[in-house]
Amino acid sequence: MKKLSRCFLFAVCLAATGLQAIAAPAAERAYAIVDSVQMPAWVERNGVRLPLEPGQILHNRDRVLTGSEARLLIQLAEGSAVKLGENAQLDLNALGRRERRVFTAALDVAKGAFRFTTGVFSKVQQQRAVNVRIATITAGIRGTDLWGSADAERDLVCLLEGRITVFHPQDQGRELSEPLSFYVAPKGAAPNPVGKVDPEQVSKWSTQTEVQPGSGYARRGGRWKVELATVAGEIDTLALYDRARAAGYAVRIKPRALEGGGYQYAVRVTQLPSKAEAEILSSKLAGTLELASTVVTRY
Repeated sequence: MKKLSRCFLFAVCLAATGLQAIAAPAAERAYAIVDSVQMPAWVERNGVRLPLEPGQILHNRDRVLTGSEARLLIQLAEGSAVKLGENAQLDLNALGRRERRVFTAALDVAKGAFRFTTGVFSKVQQQRAVNVRIATITAGIRGTDLWGSADAERDLVCLLEGRITVFHPQDQGRELSEPLSFYVAPKGAAPNPVGKVDPEQVSKWSTQTEVQPGSGYARRGGRWKVELATVAGEIDTLALYDRARAAGYAVRIKPRALEGGGYQYAVRVTQLPSKAEAEILSSKLAGTLELASTVVTRY
């Protein structure tokens, strides 16, 4: 039987285990974990860009990016949720714990829509010291739910629940404690006075950061997969693997021994939560990567 080359075997192992296999911290050091991803999305670490997948551990100083029509849900260690909309950039800094096990994080949103919500993954209130910066606006969080966005025209923070203190270089610190209060800073100008927004507008904003059912998203624990192709040669397999991952799709390689000797290689995306989501992603991948045929199966 033909042996796999050493380089290719390494690529197969990497593809089978995901990024978290590389210098993954112990469980108690997993300060941020990808829960769900509506691809394409990537993480940049040490100058390398790799696609995101559910269950992936994010590290301090990671940069997270989303593509067109993408969404991302991240679980923080103390039970809060971080949500990103499409074409967003988030830098994760100061992830850790300080004295008395207070969770710390500095979340820097350079562009796109963002939401931070406490108590999504854990109802037990834990101490936290979290700051969120939406481009020019910094918000100190004290047990809250907030939405924000940064684009070419303005930076915005809206308080949905709880209490925050917002800071801007051209304004004094202001405390927001009334639900639906929002603070806007036009680009290159001083912030506007704190205002109120109607619930209908908040609902529209919220859809920008929620993982959308029917989008072909992946989620931790999903039991469906999409096979992009079954390829005979190592070179062609790695070419498809690299092309899919560069496009923001976290594919893996599964080698299959042939009865007469040699291997075939299945290139696939895993952790789809349902057959319907897998079929939607299958169609999307076929168009994006110009694939002749894709196969949806449960595993």
